[in-house]
Amino acid sequence: MWNVPNLLTLGRFLLIPVYLLVFEAGYTKTAFLVFLVAGCTDVLDGYIARKRKQVTQLGSMLDPLADKLMMIAVILSLVFAGILNWNAALAMFLRDAGMIVGSAVFHFRGKRTVPANGMGKLTTVLFYIAILLVIFQLPYAHVILWLVILLSFLTLIIYIVQFNLLNKRQPKSNMPL
Repeated sequence: MWNVPNLLTLGRFLLIPVYLLVFEAGYTKTAFLVFLVAGCTDVLDGYIARKRKQVTQLGSMLDPLADKLMMIAVILSLVFAGILNWNAALAMFLRDAGMIVGSAVFHFRGKRTVPANGMGKLTTVLFYIAILLVIFQLPYAHVILWLVILLSFLTLIIYIVQFNLLNKRQPKSNMPL
């Protein structure tokens, strides 16, 4: 149950309050580095889980939850600092909250969840880049962020289609916790 990938995911949960404390202290760029470290642990835990065949149902559920909660923390901190507008934050929040609630509901109903695919991973990388641009207030940062938000909704639609196909073909998951 608690293997290296799941421990890295747990570490990502612990980085959320670290990010918030550093950001609140006024160290915006350092807070972004904490956010970036969290993103690197996401890549690392996925790599290790696949390489060592340590993919678990627990990890499949906690990994995206850690990512979404970190993203929500970043979004809200940027909004309250006046760096990000509420419309973009609301769009990002609705998508991420919907994915969290949907995944939890499906998991507890015994439905199989869809693992991250190439589009999801690309969207995550692009969100990190867009957040970087926004934090550093670079030109066209908000335009790029909106393009990534649109891509994230397209990715969500793809996940919904994959989820429906997977659960029509397959019975309840028997992946280890």
